[in-house]
Amino acid sequence: MIKIFGALFIILATTWGGFEISRHLSERPKQLRWFKSALQSLEAEIMYGHTPLHEAARKLSPQFPKPLSIFFSSFAEKLLNNLTTVKNAWESSLQEIWKMTSLKQNEYEILKQFGENLGKHDRLTEQKNIHLTITHLEREEKDAYDRQKRYEKMVKSMGFLTGLLIVILLM
Repeated sequence: MIKIFGALFIILATTWGGFEISRHLSERPKQLRWFKSALQSLEAEIMYGHTPLHEAARKLSPQFPKPLSIFFSSFAEKLLNNLTTVKNAWESSLQEIWKMTSLKQNEYEILKQFGENLGKHDRLTEQKNIHLTITHLEREEKDAYDRQKRYEKMVKSMGFLTGLLIVILLM
């Protein structure tokens, strides 16, 4: 009886692990779409609303789910602090939420690079920088979607099958 409970526990744990990895695969393209959408909204605020950066970030915060809402809220707060540059506020806000995301190092570098140029130029150059970043994020989103499509089912199955293998080996 204890062996059966142990076997069920092992199978459930490894299956759960497979589903958790699968969730990360499906979250990555979604979060990249959110970042793209956020940058498009930021562009609209800067170009057409003539909104200051801290106010634009504050307006964006409630429009997106976590972790983006936390990111923009933190970014706006740091900009109002006046003790830091836009670059440092962007980067530290990005570091705060990075563990909550399913994004990879490549996306971090793209977003970090965007933050390095944010607030340094006129509106037209800012718009070009936003479009360039969106283009890079679209490329990463396509890659993330391809990975999700290719590996999502396999990872779920591997979780269950790994648990089954462990149970068989232990019996």
